[in-house]
Amino acid sequence: MGKETAAGWRTPYFLVDEERLLHNLEILREVKEHSGCRILLAQKAFSMYSCYPLLAEFLDGSAASGLYEARLGREEFGKETHVFSPAYREDEFDEILSYADHVVFNSPSQVQRYGRKAKQAGKSIGLRINPECSTQEGHAIYDPCAPGSRLGTTLENFREEQMEVLDGFHFHTLCEQNSDALEVTVAAVEEKFGRWLSKLKWLNLGGGHHITREDYDRERLIRIIRHLRESYGVEVYLEPGEAVVLNAGVLVATVLDTLYNGMDLAILDTSAACHMPDVLEMPYRPPIQGSGLPGEKAWTYRLGGPTCLAGDVIGDYSFDHRLEPGSRVVFEDMALYTMVKTNTFNGMPLPSIVYREKNGRERLVNSFSYEDFKGRL
Repeated sequence: MGKETAAGWRTPYFLVDEERLLHNLEILREVKEHSGCRILLAQKAFSMYSCYPLLAEFLDGSAASGLYEARLGREEFGKETHVFSPAYREDEFDEILSYADHVVFNSPSQVQRYGRKAKQAGKSIGLRINPECSTQEGHAIYDPCAPGSRLGTTLENFREEQMEVLDGFHFHTLCEQNSDALEVTVAAVEEKFGRWLSKLKWLNLGGGHHITREDYDRERLIRIIRHLRESYGVEVYLEPGEAVVLNAGVLVATVLDTLYNGMDLAILDTSAACHMPDVLEMPYRPPIQGSGLPGEKAWTYRLGGPTCLAGDVIGDYSFDHRLEPGSRVVFEDMALYTMVKTNTFNGMPLPSIVYREKNGRERLVNSFSYEDFKGRL
């Protein structure tokens, strides 16, 4: 797996582009400089740690969702390591404390159980709050403010007496959104929790900010951050995931076969279920280089993977030319929520990981084999 052939790297493979990474990182640095905030990498979106030394030149640390990400952030990224979990395991908590600088709890009961211990270990302690302000449209699975959400503490459940142990509040309510949604959310936070904000050291605005997207209103973001810092005297953190690597990677695949069943079909050597599960979970239609909407170009195909899952379908696309076995298909914006979510269902091999340096040189970062499939079982 992963060896070069005359046609290039063996497909499927992820390719992350340094020049595009730098484009995003420069934007994030500019936001930091103009707003005074601190920005963390949300590792849940991108954990390709060979890139961490570059990211660390621009960002202030990493955000983790549990023990393994916290360890990876501490060992490979350095700088600040923040961790949040909906609930911590008692048999892991001491190890988490050895890696984390900031520990964020999800509920008053978790603060009651672990807060003092974390404080005594010299950690900065936070509580995730739920402002009960939904700004999602069409992505209910990613809405932490939905009714019945397990994520964050509502005002009704907040315990004011715990303020003595808390250093900060954390809220994360956005998904691929612009700063107008953040502005609405911050207003809700101020309305419900504003009386305590000036007693905090920091406020973490979570992720979901599409800061590096072309149409993102960064000036509004900067105004919001400045308002919070000046009004309450708090340090403000952002922890974007997608914004760090937006449009910085592709997934290259090959057509294995074509057939016809009421429409033209193409089977690729990559799988939505195994290699880009957000296509099915979100769901969404990933862009493909040189393609169009169904019927827009001469040849329309439904693209699917080689697994036995009938629903392993990536989507319908049109092309200028007929697809044949051996044709290359390049999926765009594939650095985020792909490598961290890949799986080996059906014994599917994991895609290799390739890095393109800014001088154009490509190098293999990692490749995977049968042992990676077998070793999980």
